[in-house]
Amino acid sequence: MSHADAANLEFVDQSWRRVSPKYIIVDVVGYIVFGVIAVAAVSLPAYFTEIALLWAIPASLAIIFLITIVLTPRRVRAIGYQLRQDDLLYRRGIMFQRFVAVPYGRMQLVDINRGPLMRALDLAELKFVTAAAATGVTLPGLPLADAEALRDQLVSLAESRRAGL
Repeated sequence: MSHADAANLEFVDQSWRRVSPKYIIVDVVGYIVFGVIAVAAVSLPAYFTEIALLWAIPASLAIIFLITIVLTPRRVRAIGYQLRQDDLLYRRGIMFQRFVAVPYGRMQLVDINRGPLMRALDLAELKFVTAAAATGVTLPGLPLADAEALRDQLVSLAESRRAGL
């Protein structure tokens, strides 16, 4: 094992890491904004035609958004990642779980994105791009310092693994 491989293994951690609990705020605000716009849009036919039965559509949509908002804290707690020997394992989902393994040697780009609300909460989103579209992963809700450190670690691991191919 070379010195570079030994240094990169220091970053490998077999425990699951979760996203920041502050990401719940970002997700809830996003659903509220989208929900208000969507409910207002589907309310227009009922408003203009004055057909009382059409109000069931926006009411149903509002109930769906409320249930989604109530489940958001649990859904955010289910998002996590694990640094393994050869790949990054990403998980999300409550009822329908998704696990994606992104090999370090296949990572082509590790990108940090931050919207206005995420900047206000000092959070970031880490996006991993690979040659295969199916393994592209976006890890939301990381504290900015953690996202920057993880990006640097993953770039270092990716470069050393690609050099070995």
